[in-house]
Amino acid sequence: MTSNQPQLRLLIVEDQVDLAENLFEFLGEDRYVLDFAADGLTALHLLATQSYDVIVLDLMLPGVSGYDICKRIRKDLQCQTPVILMTALSGLSDKEKGFDCGADDYIVKPFELRELQLRIEALHRRYLPQRRVLSAGDIRFDPGTLEVELNGLKTALSGTPARLFELLVRAYPSFLSHEALSDALWGARHGETEGNSLRTHIYTLRKSLQAGLGSGLVKTIHGRGYSLEVPAKGNTDAP
Repeated sequence: MTSNQPQLRLLIVEDQVDLAENLFEFLGEDRYVLDFAADGLTALHLLATQSYDVIVLDLMLPGVSGYDICKRIRKDLQCQTPVILMTALSGLSDKEKGFDCGADDYIVKPFELRELQLRIEALHRRYLPQRRVLSAGDIRFDPGTLEVELNGLKTALSGTPARLFELLVRAYPSFLSHEALSDALWGARHGETEGNSLRTHIYTLRKSLQAGLGSGLVKTIHGRGYSLEVPAKGNTDAP
């Protein structure tokens, strides 16, 4: 694997923790950025607030089945990220149902981890030209490369500040509360430590944007949260 390849963001939806751990260990962190959800509702929450290159979705999930989750990904979230279903159900009718729900591929357990990796890479290549660049006014943000563009200037973000910026772009022109941002980043059980950490990440985000684009772009709405503040065209001196 060449080091100059961009990382792929994967969401693994699997209630068997041992299998999820095997996937994480096999795929590693050099090529992939991995998120994990043990149930469908957690997966839907992540998909509503994050962008992924490929979703690996187990069918036999607690509560809501993988079939229903796949339908909601396509219909409720209007999300076109490629989905690989993985399941022990190997019948043709099971596969047909999966594809009818909007899945792009189907792999039957038990499977070789390398085969799953090959399918992930193939789906990513197939859908790469369709990757959607997000916009807010004159701001452009590519969730794949984490690159921000404004009035001809470009800069690349990373880590938590990049995830924060994506959330704010998706919410624009509305604001997001401290609680909503913390929930999206750390889950509903976040505590005071994460609340303080959020302010630090906002500061880091503003500093990166100011250095690269000449504008911090993120506005504090005192007592409520944060929003994007898009400068007037040609003016990149907004605080």
